[in-house]
Amino acid sequence: MQKKFPNETLQTIYQRRSIRQFEDRPVSDELIQVVLDAANQAPSAHNQQSWKFVVIRNQKKLDLARLVSQQAGGFPKPSSAILRMAGRSIASAPVVIAAMNTGTLIEHGTELFKIEAAASDDFFRTMEIQSSAAAVENLLLAATALGIGSVWLGVLFLIKREILSFLGEAQGEFMAVIPLGYPKRETLGPKKQPLEYVVKNL
Repeated sequence: MQKKFPNETLQTIYQRRSIRQFEDRPVSDELIQVVLDAANQAPSAHNQQSWKFVVIRNQKKLDLARLVSQQAGGFPKPSSAILRMAGRSIASAPVVIAAMNTGTLIEHGTELFKIEAAASDDFFRTMEIQSSAAAVENLLLAATALGIGSVWLGVLFLIKREILSFLGEAQGEFMAVIPLGYPKRETLGPKKQPLEYVVKNL
């Protein structure tokens, strides 16, 4: 029985899937701008928008896929397999977006929030991660709403230093690499746990 949704926003949330293989056709610059703008509308701590997105295409994208596959050899078999799969997804996608934290909040948070510097590092780092994660989720949902497939390759955190160096970005907190493209085939999402397993009422 097909699930009915009261509005398009909820329908998009339920329809989002992790797509790992893509058709060989481009995603227009206009649509890329739409998903990036949606990401930029996410809530962020003190409205600092402490995120940055890097759009990767063509040869640079293939170089990134090669880097990921090469780095996979230095990890145990389970992690190596997932990294190699990530490399194939990057190579398959027409465009890839990397998301990272800028460190802006960490740098200025003590002044903004009047918190002792010695106690603030983990606090501001966590707030930056929360903000960037919200932005990435906005990006994934916007892509889904436009008929574009995507996948959050969080496993690349294992090689974040190498990824940031490849992108020419300062070493810092790295969030995700997100391949974007038109799905090669329809996929079913994984079955989610019932709410009674994840919700506690007090």
